[in-house]
Amino acid sequence: MKIAIANDQGGFKFREELLRFLKHHKHQPIDCGSVYEESVDYPDHAIEAIDMVLNGNADRAILICGTGIGMSIIANRFQGIRATLAYNKKVAKLSREHNNANVLCLGGRQFNSVQMLLIVDAWLTTEFSKEKRHKRRLKKIEKYAMI
Repeated sequence: MKIAIANDQGGFKFREELLRFLKHHKHQPIDCGSVYEESVDYPDHAIEAIDMVLNGNADRAILICGTGIGMSIIANRFQGIRATLAYNKKVAKLSREHNNANVLCLGGRQFNSVQMLLIVDAWLTTEFSKEKRHKRRLKKIEKYAMI
């Protein structure tokens, strides 16, 4: 699976570890993140990764900032993007099963690397349930998307 990765300074410390983790699990990471620990504007990096998903150049994206909140706000501005802010494995799994989330947002200052990788693994290995009620709800969400 091709996965676009974006981060700001708040997600910098996990960037390299996440890239290694994805390669180890036979994914193809596409690095759109900041390579510096200095402050950057997270929307610039997030939009690059989001564009990869929207244009079909990536299957999913993982966005990391300090809390994950800013990344989730910018990601959910785009029609066709269903971003989740996951703070544990259960939320990550449910976001895939019920909402077919194609973008995972994480708070780089909220987790240690073990916790983060457990969340990422749960999100990557969970499939959309495709139950009628979930499909119906996703159609309604897309109907009201603004961009």
